[in-house]
Amino acid sequence: MAMQLSAARPCSLPQPALRRSSARAGRQQRQQIVAAVHGTPAAADVGDLHRFQQLWTPPAAQLDVQARGGAPAAAGAPAAPGPPWRCAPPCSSPAGRQHSAARAVHLTRRPAWVPNLALHCDVSSVCSVWCAPAARRLPSPCDAAASSYDDHKPRTPPPDLPSLLLDSRIVYLGMPLVPAVTELIIAEMLYLQYKDRTKPMYLYINSTGTTRADGETVGFETEGTAIYDTMCFVKNEVHTVGVGVAIGQSCMLLSAGEKGKRFMLEHATAMLHQPRVPPTGQRQAIEIQIKWREVLAQKQNMLNILSRTTGHSPEKLDKDMQRPLYMQPADALAYGIIDGVVTPEKKIIDDVKSADQWDKEAGLVAR
Repeated sequence: MAMQLSAARPCSLPQPALRRSSARAGRQQRQQIVAAVHGTPAAADVGDLHRFQQLWTPPAAQLDVQARGGAPAAAGAPAAPGPPWRCAPPCSSPAGRQHSAARAVHLTRRPAWVPNLALHCDVSSVCSVWCAPAARRLPSPCDAAASSYDDHKPRTPPPDLPSLLLDSRIVYLGMPLVPAVTELIIAEMLYLQYKDRTKPMYLYINSTGTTRADGETVGFETEGTAIYDTMCFVKNEVHTVGVGVAIGQSCMLLSAGEKGKRFMLEHATAMLHQPRVPPTGQRQAIEIQIKWREVLAQKQNMLNILSRTTGHSPEKLDKDMQRPLYMQPADALAYGIIDGVVTPEKKIIDDVKSADQWDKEAGLVAR
């Protein structure tokens, strides 16, 4: 029984030795904390430890300072109890080992050290270490949203020919009007309006409309009206130039340009014809009648658009389009499809930029 009592009783050390051991353990723990925070060796000198204690205080002491209204403790005031990890060294008894284990768990879960803002000390050196400079700050989504298109303007000409034409505000229609071509033409017009609403855009037309060269229908009549509506929607002037053939809906787009800015090359051709219906296979009589009404409505839309662009009445246009109406540049000029014929001496677009002009507008050389 006596043996059990003596084993359960914690070991006792002489008082001076206990104080020295406690001070040594506390000093080692503070050195480890300094090494973990500042990356310095564990064997830091006492001066660094004292400066660290002045600059940084644990949350418990921080709360104590805040409770006093931000004023430091008086010189004669009793010192606040130290952190819970500043305790006596472990003993070999079961109670001592249990206490050491609890202290180790507390050390692993101790809160991070925070700056003591109430102490009047210079923390600029610490801030310079822990605060990242503004130059290394990552851009936020708000910064990207606040930027404009000019901030991302390319400083060199585009590498491929289609992009170079688009950068010169030239939209080239060189295929029959199928959905993919219509999508590209509309997207380019909207992009040019977004880029600059004041400069004109140039629509070069060399297309057989919604049919192929042999007359086979490959697209719907609404492909032409979709581009026409976009030309009316954008705020820019659309200058049209016929460079090859402009048949059917393409001829309508040629005439829909800005008045006074519709041209054809000397050997280009324009032709108007009635809307054509692609083969639809076997259908019931009511379905054929419904399709006939739809084609008639598309024809009436085309006549109304041509009447606005050429100045002729829908009745005259309908009579002239009973059969294909071919027009050379002089005939198209007389009919009101275009406003002029392009010759080598006539200027219809801006001058092509030189390499020096590209560099100057991009800001690569002094203006």
